Amino acid sequence: MVPMTTAPLNDTDVLRYSAFTTDPSGGNPAGVVLDARALDDAEMTAVAARLGYSETAFLTERDEAARRYRLRFFSPRAEVAFCGHATVATSVALAERDGPGELVFDTASGEIRVHTATDGDGPPRATLTSVPTRSRPAEDTELEEALTALGWSRADLDPALPPHVSFAGNDHLVLAVATRERLAALDYDFAALEELMTRRGWTTVHLVWREGPDRFDFHARDPFPVGGVVEDPATGAAAAAFGGYLRTLGLITEETRVRIRQGEDMGRPSDLLVEVAPDDARVRVSGRAVPIPS
Repeated sequence: MVPMTTAPLNDTDVLRYSAFTTDPSGGNPAGVVLDARALDDAEMTAVAARLGYSETAFLTERDEAARRYRLRFFSPRAEVAFCGHATVATSVALAERDGPGELVFDTASGEIRVHTATDGDGPPRATLTSVPTRSRPAEDTELEEALTALGWSRADLDPALPPHVSFAGNDHLVLAVATRERLAALDYDFAALEELMTRRGWTTVHLVWREGPDRFDFHARDPFPVGGVVEDPATGAAAAAFGGYLRTLGLITEETRVRIRQGEDMGRPSDLLVEVAPDDARVRVSGRAVPIPS
């Protein structure tokens, strides 16, 4: 890869996009820095903290001919191995600058391939292919600690979708609730959940409600205290992990599209499309992104 230029960063170099939406007032905001070669880790963390978004993406190396880039992600507090919504935002920014097509990102979690395309008059769509997913049942002790921090009980959970810790670049605790009302009433102990997630190495807690027993339409919320953010409005990495979770449970018997509606309860509705196949550990997550007006 060719190192990128080392001109000093200024505010005009930080792009602002909202991912998994066509409305900048919805979706999940992300910062995007297309040339971050001049920045060290502390400076990238400072940029992310100044923006205050759950993550900011930084391109630190590029091979323009191959459309291959090194991509890093920072929350306002620290580096994150992988971030789905910031990957979508970065991919759309590159598609708008260079045209649609195939992109390859080298991340701390591994290689992420993204297909970008334009259709009609809307913003570009980006479809990322995750690293191989995996999922395991949650241990009783970690489940009890999580329920205590959330102020929930086992009776609040959907017995058809058991608690798991699922991975698609990061680990996420997946908890399915029995009612939409329980999901909407989320009010958790920030410090307690942050401590538990830090100790367990979880990036978010992916809370979901299924619209019906035979449907693949879900509503989700993702607390993100380890990033210094109360809640993530759209979490592509967790959506990919959730696709792997459904496959591990044996619920995916053919190529399936899973629709996730996230962010409604915090006023930033987001739509994530997850494609899962029974014989493929990788999961595809699609969404659009739009610039946020300055």
